[in-house]
Amino acid sequence: MQQIKKAAVLGSGVMGSGIAAHLANIGIPTLLLDIVPRELTEDEKKKGLTLEDKAVRNRISQTAVQKLLKQKPAPLTSKNNLTLIEAGNFEDDLSRLSEVDWIIEVVVENLAIKQQIFKKVDQYRKPGSFVSSNTSGISVEAMVEGRSEDFQQHFLGTHFFNPPRYLKLLEIIPTQHTSPDVLHFMKQYGEDILGKGVVIAKDTPNFIANRIGTYGLLVTVREMLKGGYSVGEVDSVTGPLIGRPKSATFRTLDVVGLDTFAHVAKNVYDQVNGAEKEVFEVPAFMNQMLEKGWLGSKSGQGFFLKKGKEILELDPATLEYVERKKLKTSSIEMSKQEKGLVNKMKALVYANDRAGELLWNIFSPVLVYSADLLGTIADDIVAIDRAMKWGFGWEQGPFEVWDAIGLEKSIAKMEKDGLAVPSWIKEMLANGHTSFYKEEENGDLFFYTNGEYRLVEENQKVINLKKIKKQRGVIKKNSGASLIDLGDGVALLEFHSQSNAIGLDIVQMINFAVDEVEKNFKGLVIGNQGKNFCVGANLAMILMEAQDDNIFEIDMVVRHFQQAMMKIKYSTKPVVAAPFAMTLGGGAEVCLPTAHIQATMETYMGLVEVGVGLIPGGGGNKELYMKFLNSMPNGVPFDLQNVANKVFETIAMAKVSTSGEEARENNFLNKADAVSVNGDHQLYDAKQAVLALYDKGYKPPVRKKIPVVGETGYATLLLGAQTMHYSGYISEHDLKIAKKLAYVIAGGKVPFGTEVDEQYLLDLEKEAFLSLTAEPKSQARMQHMLLKGKPLRN
Repeated sequence: MQQIKKAAVLGSGVMGSGIAAHLANIGIPTLLLDIVPRELTEDEKKKGLTLEDKAVRNRISQTAVQKLLKQKPAPLTSKNNLTLIEAGNFEDDLSRLSEVDWIIEVVVENLAIKQQIFKKVDQYRKPGSFVSSNTSGISVEAMVEGRSEDFQQHFLGTHFFNPPRYLKLLEIIPTQHTSPDVLHFMKQYGEDILGKGVVIAKDTPNFIANRIGTYGLLVTVREMLKGGYSVGEVDSVTGPLIGRPKSATFRTLDVVGLDTFAHVAKNVYDQVNGAEKEVFEVPAFMNQMLEKGWLGSKSGQGFFLKKGKEILELDPATLEYVERKKLKTSSIEMSKQEKGLVNKMKALVYANDRAGELLWNIFSPVLVYSADLLGTIADDIVAIDRAMKWGFGWEQGPFEVWDAIGLEKSIAKMEKDGLAVPSWIKEMLANGHTSFYKEEENGDLFFYTNGEYRLVEENQKVINLKKIKKQRGVIKKNSGASLIDLGDGVALLEFHSQSNAIGLDIVQMINFAVDEVEKNFKGLVIGNQGKNFCVGANLAMILMEAQDDNIFEIDMVVRHFQQAMMKIKYSTKPVVAAPFAMTLGGGAEVCLPTAHIQATMETYMGLVEVGVGLIPGGGGNKELYMKFLNSMPNGVPFDLQNVANKVFETIAMAKVSTSGEEARENNFLNKADAVSVNGDHQLYDAKQAVLALYDKGYKPPVRKKIPVVGETGYATLLLGAQTMHYSGYISEHDLKIAKKLAYVIAGGKVPFGTEVDEQYLLDLEKEAFLSLTAEPKSQARMQHMLLKGKPLRN
């Protein structure tokens, strides 16, 4: 099987450097090349450099590499990954393309320039190496004219979406020369190694997602102008209300940049005719914005302008900034009462008010346009739906939306409006098929294509919990969690309380799950497919009991939680945690005692209890301290105080990792723990980890005493906190929390180096936790977090 051990990216702009960063994140050494500067900077002149110096010749790509450390959101999952990117230039380093297995071109969107580059690449690449272009819409077929046969067979378009680390979509565009084996390999590689959602697109302007997405955005702008809506009103109804990202329409344009958007729109405008061409013409007021340089976030103003704390919206008629408005109608209020996106959509699109009219006038042309393009931009509706979900963050693709609002009812209304519905859909309805998708009782999903329904194919590493529950049922469930049979002797504990917050119901299910697995399974995965793994303990319940002075109740909950964590740790069968997205407080505490952690690239893990006036209470302090101790090399003397300081700092500052790799750097993960690049494959990877541990004859850890820094170490820990208090960095209540935390980590009033057992540390932790819940200022912090969703500094 072919492998990609080394890559080269040609072009070091935002996209090129972002792709290089993503390759580095997955461990692939990458050569980043760009043009040689034609003149010196003032700084280079001062240093006495000439145009022949390597530092000057590599300046453009080297500057791009350094910028990766400052960009937000961070393109790198760890700053250490920067060492895998080597800067070079097109004149000195093209011969080095013979060393790499994949060459990705990301130069300016100009066919002639791309053809020149590929002519040179053809001279230096090794036979069998992959070559691709990250074009966002130039014909990939035209790029390879005149190239060697081996080049043409190994060439395709690979269109990443920006930013490459975070956006899931990768459109792969084969040419007529691309070898089927190459296409198959790149699709598999894209999913399994790059962690992407891959769709195969056809070589047409803007491919799939940008073609429909740009059309949808321009239709929205047209409807805004026609219906007299404001920018803010449109954004208030085209975001989460209809299953779209929070950035809705115009905030998205501000983030993307109006110049980039206009370029993408022009790309289609230049290549289509008739009514479609009209839609892709950028409105006059947007051209005026371009002339003024109001490009959005990168220029400080666009459709929105931030003045102090206030966000103003642009009035397209006057090009002045005015107070931001929201659309308020009865259908919006009604949709908020409905459960599930399908019902919310129905309540909105058929409503006879300003929101309903706007949404119907946006949706209906986009649905018809998507259907018209079937066969032109992609072979099936699944590719189109997935492209819009993965590339634009839509919760439902166009054909799923159409199913949601009802095919027959919507088509009747469309035809009444004079829209021409494609004949293939009418034939489908005439044959009694009233939806694009059909789900069988066993959870199998089928899609309509060429007069029949075909199974939606998934990568074998995608585990769908809803489907598994339909097929195998649930072993046991309560309000907070379910125990599911994953097959092959592995069980899965799924949290499904609100925000997956941990209460007694989840604790009870943890106890039941471990008992059940010890008797009847090879091991357990703790994971779910919600929005976040777990945002912590049930804060509302803790606050309520604390305000009622019901300390016994809190004591009982904390004790049970601690015992459940110890049960996970010393289970005779391996327990593997699969944390992703927000894994905070109690969520992190569930992961720390497991036999193995299978995180994702986007796992944001931390013990954040200090932010709500508490310290970790479920064994988190002890487990993080032990993780640090266990990471120390065997037989090599180390500074115990230094370990205590690091753990204290991590918890006191409520450090949260910005990636799975950073969670490892913060010692939440150890060397043996793993990171899944593709979040959709995480449960599969976690299941394999359970089976591997079981097959190796898994034994739980041996209980052992833990060395602590004691009284003298406690004094050292406090010194830093007191200095910060005296300097005004932390409040008196912060200092009080820090004292409690320091006491727990130091192991109380014992001599330095004393070895204590785990229960002793758990008791110290519980005592500190209970005393803080009784503090009025901690209660105020909890209340503030519950009401406002952000920490209170008091």
